[in-house]
Amino acid sequence: MNFQEMTPEEIQEISMVEIAFEVMKEKREPFDYYDLVEEVAAIKGMSKEEVEARIANLYTDMNIDGRFHSLGDNRWGLKSWYALEQAEEEITTPVKPRKKAKVLDDDIDLEEDFDDYEDEYEDLEDELDEISNDEDSDDDDDDDFEDKEDIEDLDSEDDDLDDDFEEDEELN
Repeated sequence: MNFQEMTPEEIQEISMVEIAFEVMKEKREPFDYYDLVEEVAAIKGMSKEEVEARIANLYTDMNIDGRFHSLGDNRWGLKSWYALEQAEEEITTPVKPRKKAKVLDDDIDLEEDFDDYEDEYEDLEDELDEISNDEDSDDDDDDDFEDKEDIEDLDSEDDDLDDDFEEDEELN
């Protein structure tokens, strides 16, 4: 499609994605997205405001349209340029490893706060363990009765107390 032979009205009626396709087909090389947008805007005679308002629409249309292929790093090509096997291997660019960001003072403060909280938690846990151990040792006091006779003596004392209680109730 030759845009020089078309009237401005005809160009305005053509969608941005169609113009992008024709530009890429003519030049036969991948485009950086923003360079492609500038090229389309120049052909359509769009102002900067119009371009800013429509830039996302073109990107969406190119993603949906089956004729375009994202090459990574914001570069676009036509799918017809690439063989299927090549599409997965050579087209995708390797992802550059990101440098680690410097640790902010806020992060250090958060770590210190966490350490303080963790210390308090451990102290509380130790106290609870001590209380639990004390209760366990109280339970051990019941084990002081080694003879059955001692236990039987306690049982008989208990029975005597029950009898006394019943007598008191009858009197009242």
